[in-house]
Amino acid sequence: MSRLINLPKRELIDPYGRVIKYLRLSVTDRCDLRCNYCMPKGFNGFDVPKEWLTFEEIERIARAFAILGVSHIRITGGEPLLRKDIASLVSRIAVLPGISDISLSTNATQLARHAESLKSAGLKRLNVSLDSLDSERFFNVTGSDSLNEVLLGLSAAKQVGLTPVKINTVVMRDTHDKEIQSLVEYCIAQGFILRFIEVMPMGNTGQSMGWVDLRRIHDMIRTQYGLVEADFENNKGPARYLTSSDKKVSIGFITPMSQHFCESCNRVRLSVTGTLYLCLGQENKVELGTLLRAGATDVELQHAIIQAITMKPERHDFLESPHKIVRIMAKTGG
Repeated sequence: MSRLINLPKRELIDPYGRVIKYLRLSVTDRCDLRCNYCMPKGFNGFDVPKEWLTFEEIERIARAFAILGVSHIRITGGEPLLRKDIASLVSRIAVLPGISDISLSTNATQLARHAESLKSAGLKRLNVSLDSLDSERFFNVTGSDSLNEVLLGLSAAKQVGLTPVKINTVVMRDTHDKEIQSLVEYCIAQGFILRFIEVMPMGNTGQSMGWVDLRRIHDMIRTQYGLVEADFENNKGPARYLTSSDKKVSIGFITPMSQHFCESCNRVRLSVTGTLYLCLGQENKVELGTLLRAGATDVELQHAIIQAITMKPERHDFLESPHKIVRIMAKTGG
């Protein structure tokens, strides 16, 4: 019966006064793409599937976070659509009391056949990684010729009403302005929200690539499309947006390197094995999966989460210590 007892409803507040409302929850560290800023070439250091949290274990952790005030859960990977029966996990989380927003990050290669079931399960919206609309460039970045599958997936998401769709584009040193403009035009035409992202020095791949300051691209797009700055203070996420006067066009910029947003960070990440990471750019972590499999009650799980949040650091050290984080993004949970 102890598993049914919960602590009184409360907020998770870290040592710097930030209220934690957002859990990014990884369901696999596998991916069918090999983006060159994310996963090292030839990498095979994946977690053994038997070590992955089951859907029942994921649901218990998600419920504990919801009881403690988290309202937004994003399902991530690796590529989450590679996890079998992913729609059933979405349906479990979507009905948890307190969860008002459930979203999913994907590369969209598998999205066309999953879009309808995800929508029916209660998924609210999508973030899709797409770094180029040029098939040759797409292959060079991802190691796959699946651009058409991605575009079909995006079309399917739009058709079933999984909106808004946010397109996430990582800007690399060899990303040309022509590619950026093609993505802007495509997203305007489709009604998608486009967001450009600076490369973070995670793992050998991210550290070797360097990063591009997005401020020049921001100014170029603002001038070319006659956009204005949106109110950053009212944003729920890390992006700073440019928008049209009628609010129909939104272009975002996620700048962890040139203009970090740590002071407003309201999220934590759970890996597929149950490791809770408190910051992308630090090593602070708590092994919730180990605790769960040792027989922890729901109350003990909630206490562990509350204690973990006290370990959330003030900010990352990507600029000061760019070689500090050796784990790759796919192992962290996107």
